[in-house]
Amino acid sequence: MSSQPAATPLLHMEVVDQVATLTLNSPSKRNALEPAMREELARHIRTIRDDASIRAVVITGAGGHFCSGGDLRNIATVNLDNAGWLHRMQSLHQWLADLLTLDRPVIAAVDGAAAGAGFSLALAADFILATPRAWFNMSFLKVGLVPDVGAFYTLPRVVGVQRAKEIMLSARDVGAQEALQLGLALELHEPDQLLPRAQAMARSFVGASPTAVSLIKRSLQDALGGGLQPLLAAEAQAQSLAVGTEAHREAVQRFLTKQPPLFAWPSLKPRE
Repeated sequence: MSSQPAATPLLHMEVVDQVATLTLNSPSKRNALEPAMREELARHIRTIRDDASIRAVVITGAGGHFCSGGDLRNIATVNLDNAGWLHRMQSLHQWLADLLTLDRPVIAAVDGAAAGAGFSLALAADFILATPRAWFNMSFLKVGLVPDVGAFYTLPRVVGVQRAKEIMLSARDVGAQEALQLGLALELHEPDQLLPRAQAMARSFVGASPTAVSLIKRSLQDALGGGLQPLLAAEAQAQSLAVGTEAHREAVQRFLTKQPPLFAWPSLKPRE
């Protein structure tokens, strides 16, 4: 009997040099977030969360697109009442919370479409790198829905409340250059350089203090939701933890002895 070829995974995870790269791999559907894709995301994010050896994450899409959002054909065939849809959304929020609170840097490498829930998924990363042909669209209102996958939390924190309202209520395309101007995208790179740059950025955090990275991410989340005094208290607590780590002591020793640091943001300048 001839064996059947293995099915191509909807989401491919590769770990190299302590960096996990998640590739949405359904190019015929522009990497839509169909239920099976969401299940794969949830599974891989749990794996990353529980594996401390993974120090940074890159999320990207195959076939010239990042993610086109929810699979409308699937949504149209689902027969759920309000309670059923509420349960479905709450299930989605479980893995989304894991991603948003992950204590390691997450970089989205966006080429082509990042629409609807795909736009929201990109916003769940700490940094968005994009190509000049990338475009973003909060397309939910076009189909009578509200933004999801955490967009009410993430988008106004990136572009401000007024601009977030405009992007959500207009459901218009935001091109790559505008995304750069608005601070949605941190950098623009040609398609063949996008993933190498994202992975280089991710690898730079392998040399950083994992305690300090975690505390910075958590403190910034707290800072955007609280007042001055709670923030100062959280800052003091975070620094008291960071200063006692071996990573801090080693970094100081390397500085004093004029050794190169273990953590350095990768330069955009070409090597000599």
